[in-house]
Amino acid sequence: MQTNFSLAQLADPNVAEAEDILRKCVHCGFCTATCPTYVLLGDELDSPRGRIYLIKGMLEGDEAATPEVTKHVDRCLSCLSCMTTCPSGVNYMHLVDHARNHIEETYTRPLFERALRNLLSFVIPRPFWFRGALNLASLSAPIMRRFLSGRLRALIDLAPKSMPAPSVVDQPQTFAAKGVKRGRVALLSGCAQTVLAPSINEATVRLLTRLGIEVVIAKGVGCCGSLVHHMGKEHAADQQIKAAIAGWTCEVEGEGLDAIITNASGCGTTIKDYGFMLRNDPDWAVKAAKISGLARDITEYLVEIGSAENGGLVIDQSLNDQAKIVAYHAPCSIQHGQKITKQPKQLLQSVGFEVRDVPEGHLCCGSAGTYNIMQPELAGKLRDRKIKNIQSLSPDIIATGNIGCQCQISGGTDIPVVHNIELLDWATGGPKPAGLG
Repeated sequence: MQTNFSLAQLADPNVAEAEDILRKCVHCGFCTATCPTYVLLGDELDSPRGRIYLIKGMLEGDEAATPEVTKHVDRCLSCLSCMTTCPSGVNYMHLVDHARNHIEETYTRPLFERALRNLLSFVIPRPFWFRGALNLASLSAPIMRRFLSGRLRALIDLAPKSMPAPSVVDQPQTFAAKGVKRGRVALLSGCAQTVLAPSINEATVRLLTRLGIEVVIAKGVGCCGSLVHHMGKEHAADQQIKAAIAGWTCEVEGEGLDAIITNASGCGTTIKDYGFMLRNDPDWAVKAAKISGLARDITEYLVEIGSAENGGLVIDQSLNDQAKIVAYHAPCSIQHGQKITKQPKQLLQSVGFEVRDVPEGHLCCGSAGTYNIMQPELAGKLRDRKIKNIQSLSPDIIATGNIGCQCQISGGTDIPVVHNIELLDWATGGPKPAGLG
């Protein structure tokens, strides 16, 4: 793609990076076939290629974002399916992130939308406030559903009917390895996941320590910054990212870390990008790159340490008569963002589950951070399409590796939706995941 940025514009390293990405696009259109919003809407401007043209015009003209550009960029899920498909290596993720920052800086959204985005970006990354907000939403849901529609109705509908108690596992501490110590890792406890499903971190700690891995929850590490980063709120993301890097760096420089484990794939994709995001910050660039290099999805790490191959995952024989058919839903952030495609299925199969791939597995379920709140109609259509494909497999369980996907899919089906790690923990001696009967 031909570009026409001035030398003054290219002095900004972010603009220079955007130009480099734009130049790689050859207009082939392969991305349109795998873009969820284009598949639903059939509008070129709601495809990656169309958005690239809109972003190019906005950045080249050094213009404030318009309502039209904002609408189509907002409709993007950042599922990154286009990056898996693209034959030219266009880094759409970095381009759309830059566009969102530009929109946030130059466009004044309508008051209600601005207030809702600010509320979500404040509440969700803070477990105390998020738990309180969900409790309030749950209590008011029976009445509020009668009067609300659109985004507020979506917000109420996503609130769980009951909330699990906070887990002590999510407090800063160290969990000793069982038996012979094989390694030491830090686990991102996270923000929303600690409120919605603390059982995921509990299962992760049980499984890792059972395999001889010491697990540390580092002090000072909260939200990874992913949610606000994808909303274009660069300053808030920068603060959360640097706090996480500082906390993990203390552990690296102390007793050392073999890896930083994530069990929410959306978080993992962002942490692996810290090095790029802070590449121009002389005080943080080296530390950020180090942390990115240590980041591993839990399934990725288990395969790396050979848990399946060398018998580290000891199957609980009492489960042999309970073999389950598992529909594996691959989160976009793991299959497209981190390019992890085989490990989750390999591990589930290794402990006795029959794993089936979901048709149209490359298409997003519609969760995408706050997307199912900000774009409820599109998110609902994507969820319904995903569930229809899952149900065609007649599974006993739906397995996935991202809390957002769990919440989104479970809102439209009675089939239990469970995190991969909870199934692996159960199959190797841990408790049966809630909801499996």
